[in-house]
Amino acid sequence: MSVLEGRLGLRVVRAADGRTVVAEQFFQAPFHLSKPHWDPDAGVLHVQVVNPTAGILAGDALRSDVEVGPGGAVLVSTPSATRVFRMEDGASATSRQRWTVAADAWLEVMPEPLVPHRGSRFHQETEVSVAAGGGLLLVDQLMPGRLAHGEAWQWQRLVLGLSVRVAGTLVLRERFDQTGESLRTLSELHGTGAGACFGNLLLVLPEAESAPVWRDQIRALHRAGLWVGVTALPGPAWSIRLVADGPLRMRDGLTAIREVLRKAYPRLGCPLRRP
Repeated sequence: MSVLEGRLGLRVVRAADGRTVVAEQFFQAPFHLSKPHWDPDAGVLHVQVVNPTAGILAGDALRSDVEVGPGGAVLVSTPSATRVFRMEDGASATSRQRWTVAADAWLEVMPEPLVPHRGSRFHQETEVSVAAGGGLLLVDQLMPGRLAHGEAWQWQRLVLGLSVRVAGTLVLRERFDQTGESLRTLSELHGTGAGACFGNLLLVLPEAESAPVWRDQIRALHRAGLWVGVTALPGPAWSIRLVADGPLRMRDGLTAIREVLRKAYPRLGCPLRRP
């Protein structure tokens, strides 16, 4: 079985006509960048990161680096879930991500869910750096496994690290390190169900807002089967967490949150699906 050392580099800038354009790009398997699409209504460049292989295999080492220059605005999405496959003999796969946003720039990262299969081990570290006056919405989704195949909570180990700096100041550092079995036990204790899915949204705003209107609107989405929490972080940053009792309710919850935020931040009006 071949091992991939995937690399992705992308830098976008604001052109003289006001559009955001790709200034530099580099990728090697399993990464592939689709043709960028400019959305004139939202004023955002949409770039899809495609994995043309089956998914992430034992020994794969991935690294991605995305930078948005001053005044630029980009949406980075994926067309399908990221699947982490079974690994034998204690093998694992790794990923390192770096997202950098300049002043007066905007970055939205909206990938499809991470789906760890039975017997998989995966370690991902994400670094976020947003300059003063920059904005970002970073979304992570986690499914408990291939539910249709009865593989919920059967991955061996999953490590997800996140560090966030705004204007050079560390505002968030967290680490998720769980076996599938331990997370299954927690879901049972809290009554979220065997198919519980998790969503983690990081919102960084150009300016601090102590009591934005959207905060209560998002909290109002909290109900049976969709648990939602909103927490203010130091500076102009917010953490939004979701737990849903299944993938469909998670998708609906994320869509509703994005719609609420779009009213306050029009750059979130760029469609996730190409026309």
